[in-house]
Amino acid sequence: MIIRPLLAAAVLLSTSAAFAKPPQYLILDHSTEAVMDKAGALAIWKTQMDQKRVTRIAKLYPVAKWGFISQVEGGFTPDKGCVITARAMLVPRIVANRLVFKPEKSATTFGSVANATVDQCKALAGDKLKEAIAAVDSSLATQ
Repeated sequence: MIIRPLLAAAVLLSTSAAFAKPPQYLILDHSTEAVMDKAGALAIWKTQMDQKRVTRIAKLYPVAKWGFISQVEGGFTPDKGCVITARAMLVPRIVANRLVFKPEKSATTFGSVANATVDQCKALAGDKLKEAIAAVDSSLATQ
């Protein structure tokens, strides 16, 4: 009977789709090590962009054609003030691990803390990167 092989194929396809690897964007970080290390930036990206959200974004901006770049810069002023700027961008992807610095969507956040310690400055950098990622994410959600 031909129905059984078709039914088996349908079940196999549905289970493989359920276990399919979720899409993963190429994310590059170009931050100042003094305020944000690459591992910390990538961890923030991972927490801010959950897999359900990435799957929805990938429908509009395919993983093979788009990627993200983050950049956190800053440091201390002479009077011990911490000044941070963080930027998150959606950019075109040209080859396997290359992105073109021509942002389709971009967000930049700024912050400062007076009389800050190094740990407070790093925490501010993380918070500002989260804000920038959320802003880019919200601009993608309106599409």
